[in-house]
Amino acid sequence: MSKARSKARRNAVQALYQWQLTGADVSAIEEQFLVEHDMENVDVDYFRELLREVPLHLHELDDHIIEYLDRPIDEVDPVERAILRMSTYELELRLDVPYKAVINEGVEMAKTFGAEHGHKYVNGILDRIAHKLRSVEIKAKAKSKTESTAKKKK
Repeated sequence: MSKARSKARRNAVQALYQWQLTGADVSAIEEQFLVEHDMENVDVDYFRELLREVPLHLHELDDHIIEYLDRPIDEVDPVERAILRMSTYELELRLDVPYKAVINEGVEMAKTFGAEHGHKYVNGILDRIAHKLRSVEIKAKAKSKTESTAKKKK
Protein backbone atom coordinates (compact mmCIF):
# COMPACT_ATOMS: atom_id res chain seq x y z
CA MET A 1 0.00 0.00 0.00
CA SER A 2 1.40 3.32 -0.98
CA LYS A 3 2.33 6.04 1.47
CA ALA A 4 0.49 8.55 -0.72
CA ARG A 5 -2.71 6.51 -0.34
CA SER A 6 -2.18 6.15 3.40
CA LYS A 7 -1.79 9.91 3.74
CA ALA A 8 -4.89 10.42 1.60
CA ARG A 9 -6.87 8.18 3.95
CA ARG A 10 -5.59 9.95 7.06
CA ASN A 11 -6.54 13.34 5.66
CA ALA A 12 -9.90 12.02 4.46
CA VAL A 13 -10.74 10.62 7.90
CA GLN A 14 -9.98 13.97 9.49
CA ALA A 15 -12.05 15.78 6.84
CA LEU A 16 -14.94 13.32 7.24
CA TYR A 17 -14.76 13.77 11.01
CA GLN A 18 -15.04 17.54 10.48
CA TRP A 19 -17.97 17.02 8.09
CA GLN A 20 -19.78 14.78 10.61
CA LEU A 21 -19.37 17.29 13.43
CA THR A 22 -20.04 20.53 11.57
CA GLY A 23 -22.30 19.50 8.72
CA ALA A 24 -20.29 21.91 6.55
CA ASP A 25 -20.31 21.55 2.79
CA VAL A 26 -17.89 18.83 1.66
CA SER A 27 -16.39 21.03 -1.06
CA ALA A 28 -15.64 23.76 1.50
CA ILE A 29 -13.92 21.23 3.76
CA GLU A 30 -11.98 19.90 0.77
CA GLU A 31 -10.76 23.38 -0.14
CA GLN A 32 -9.81 24.08 3.48
CA PHE A 33 -7.76 20.89 3.64
CA LEU A 34 -6.01 21.58 0.35
CA VAL A 35 -5.02 25.06 1.58
CA GLU A 36 -4.33 24.49 5.29
CA HIS A 37 -2.85 20.98 5.41
CA ASP A 38 0.41 19.62 4.08
CA MET A 39 -0.79 17.69 1.05
CA GLU A 40 2.70 16.96 -0.24
CA ASN A 41 3.11 13.27 -1.05
CA VAL A 42 -0.65 12.77 -0.68
CA ASP A 43 -2.73 11.05 -3.34
CA VAL A 44 -5.00 14.09 -3.64
CA ASP A 45 -7.32 12.42 -6.15
CA TYR A 46 -7.94 9.57 -3.71
CA PHE A 47 -8.44 12.05 -0.85
CA ARG A 48 -11.05 13.86 -2.96
CA GLU A 49 -12.76 10.62 -3.92
CA LEU A 50 -13.09 9.46 -0.32
CA LEU A 51 -14.26 12.83 0.93
CA ARG A 52 -16.86 13.22 -1.82
CA GLU A 53 -18.07 9.64 -2.15
CA VAL A 54 -18.49 8.62 1.49
CA PRO A 55 -21.21 11.25 2.11
CA LEU A 56 -22.91 10.32 -1.19
CA HIS A 57 -23.13 6.66 -0.13
CA LEU A 58 -23.72 7.38 3.56
CA HIS A 59 -27.00 5.49 4.06
CA GLU A 60 -25.75 2.43 2.20
CA LEU A 61 -22.47 2.43 4.16
CA ASP A 62 -24.23 2.93 7.48
CA ASP A 63 -26.56 0.01 6.71
CA HIS A 64 -23.54 -2.29 6.41
CA ILE A 65 -21.99 -0.91 9.61
CA ILE A 66 -25.17 -0.91 11.73
CA GLU A 67 -25.58 -4.63 11.12
CA TYR A 68 -22.56 -5.31 13.36
CA LEU A 69 -22.76 -2.52 15.95
CA ASP A 70 -23.61 -3.06 19.60
CA ARG A 71 -25.10 0.45 19.86
CA PRO A 72 -26.75 3.08 17.65
CA ILE A 73 -24.33 4.52 15.09
CA ASP A 74 -24.72 8.00 16.58
CA GLU A 75 -23.21 6.66 19.82
CA VAL A 76 -20.06 5.37 18.11
CA ASP A 77 -17.06 7.64 18.72
CA PRO A 78 -17.08 10.19 15.86
CA VAL A 79 -13.51 9.37 14.83
CA GLU A 80 -14.22 5.66 14.76
CA ARG A 81 -17.47 6.32 12.87
CA ALA A 82 -15.53 8.27 10.20
CA ILE A 83 -13.00 5.42 9.95
CA LEU A 84 -15.73 2.79 9.68
CA ARG A 85 -17.57 4.74 6.99
CA MET A 86 -14.48 5.37 4.91
CA SER A 87 -13.21 1.80 5.25
CA THR A 88 -16.63 0.37 4.42
CA TYR A 89 -16.68 2.53 1.30
CA GLU A 90 -13.36 1.00 0.26
CA LEU A 91 -14.52 -2.53 1.05
CA GLU A 92 -17.70 -2.12 -0.96
CA LEU A 93 -16.71 0.10 -3.86
CA ARG A 94 -12.91 -0.06 -4.23
CA LEU A 95 -12.39 -3.71 -5.04
CA ASP A 96 -8.92 -2.85 -6.34
CA VAL A 97 -7.82 -2.28 -2.74
CA PRO A 98 -7.18 -5.58 -0.90
CA TYR A 99 -9.49 -6.11 2.07
CA LYS A 100 -6.53 -6.69 4.42
CA ALA A 101 -5.07 -3.31 3.45
CA VAL A 102 -8.40 -1.61 4.16
CA ILE A 103 -8.71 -3.24 7.58
CA ASN A 104 -5.06 -2.58 8.48
CA GLU A 105 -5.30 1.10 7.52
CA GLY A 106 -8.54 1.49 9.48
CA VAL A 107 -7.06 -0.12 12.58
CA GLU A 108 -3.89 1.99 12.38
CA MET A 109 -5.94 5.19 12.09
CA ALA A 110 -8.07 4.12 15.05
CA LYS A 111 -4.88 3.60 17.08
CA THR A 112 -3.70 7.09 16.13
CA PHE A 113 -6.93 9.09 16.27
CA GLY A 114 -9.47 6.96 18.15
CA ALA A 115 -10.26 6.14 21.75
CA GLU A 116 -7.91 3.97 23.81
CA HIS A 117 -9.31 0.60 22.72
CA GLY A 118 -11.13 1.88 19.65
CA HIS A 119 -8.82 0.03 17.27
CA LYS A 120 -10.09 -3.31 18.59
CA TYR A 121 -13.69 -2.25 18.01
CA VAL A 122 -12.90 -0.97 14.50
CA ASN A 123 -11.02 -4.19 13.69
CA GLY A 124 -13.93 -6.38 14.75
CA ILE A 125 -16.52 -4.42 12.80
CA LEU A 126 -14.40 -4.13 9.64
CA ASP A 127 -13.53 -7.82 9.74
CA ARG A 128 -17.23 -8.75 9.78
CA ILE A 129 -18.06 -6.27 7.02
CA ALA A 130 -15.18 -7.63 4.93
CA HIS A 131 -16.46 -11.19 5.34
CA LYS A 132 -19.83 -10.02 4.05
CA LEU A 133 -18.69 -7.76 1.20
CA ARG A 134 -15.48 -9.53 0.16
CA SER A 135 -16.33 -13.17 0.85
CA VAL A 136 -15.06 -14.32 -2.56
CA GLU A 137 -11.70 -12.58 -2.05
CA ILE A 138 -11.36 -13.95 1.50
CA LYS A 139 -12.22 -17.51 0.43
CA ALA A 140 -9.73 -17.30 -2.45
CA LYS A 141 -6.98 -16.12 -0.07
CA ALA A 142 -7.80 -18.94 2.37
CA LYS A 143 -7.77 -21.54 -0.42
CA SER A 144 -4.47 -20.20 -1.76
CA LYS A 145 -2.96 -20.32 1.72
CA THR A 146 -4.18 -23.89 2.26
CA GLU A 147 -2.75 -25.01 -1.09
CA SER A 148 0.56 -23.28 -0.33
CA THR A 149 0.78 -25.01 3.06
CA ALA A 150 0.00 -28.39 1.47
CA LYS A 151 2.78 -27.92 -1.12
CA LYS A 152 5.30 -27.09 1.60
CA LYS A 153 4.48 -30.32 3.46
CA LYS A 154 5.22 -32.47 0.36
